[in-house]
Amino acid sequence: MKVTFLGTGSGKTSLKRFHSSLLFSLNDYNLLIDAGDGISRALLNANVNYNSINGILFTHLHPDHFTGLGALIVQMKMFNRVGPLEIYIYEKYVEDVNSFLLRCNIIPEKMDFKILYKPFSDKDEFTVNDELKILPRENSHLSGLKRYIQYSNRTFYAASFLFSHQNKRILYTADIGSADDLGLFKEFEVDVLISEITHITISELSEKIKLFRFPKTYLTHITDGDEAELAQSIKNLIISEIKVELATDKQTFEF
Repeated sequence: MKVTFLGTGSGKTSLKRFHSSLLFSLNDYNLLIDAGDGISRALLNANVNYNSINGILFTHLHPDHFTGLGALIVQMKMFNRVGPLEIYIYEKYVEDVNSFLLRCNIIPEKMDFKILYKPFSDKDEFTVNDELKILPRENSHLSGLKRYIQYSNRTFYAASFLFSHQNKRILYTADIGSADDLGLFKEFEVDVLISEITHITISELSEKIKLFRFPKTYLTHITDGDEAELAQSIKNLIISEIKVELATDKQTFEF
């Protein structure tokens, strides 16, 4: 399996980095993780054919992770897609996503391909194409929104994911609320950690890396103004024999 960082930027729009997004390429299946604003250009920038995307997995519905979906589906249609597109989404978000696409004038009867929703439940492992197992667990990224009782009919859910492939595991934090969210999968041995670095400090992260013994860490969700300081902090961590790397757009690694 190959992992590609399509975008490594934070929620702040950047001329240097696209918003955070990953591509997991298996033998015959390409899974896109998040499709925020600008995802179509991010895929074009990485020379990824839109119609090679078999499925999209969403961590949550913030614009930098979600709102590029409509534009991407339109691109797929203009490039004559015929195969179905699978959308892996938290079960209580299916109607929200469907309504969003309808408001983008994406009408199922006018499409040449089907959009197949694959709802998942929190804490229930599911399988993609029999090769990749995914375990979602809610993190605290959106917990602060739950106090707005006037929107009590809305769902506020954000997930971190544990990906398992051929007895190896990748933990992707996605956006988190605190350093404690890095312990959501503490009972598992993790081979690679992909961590956001906007809502957690590098010192908090390094402590968790030591505590949970993550062998290799890639940092994403990077804000331009923080990059130089992060790069210096990483040098200090490497000196301490902690394997951390600041990810860049189009960077890949084999897993």
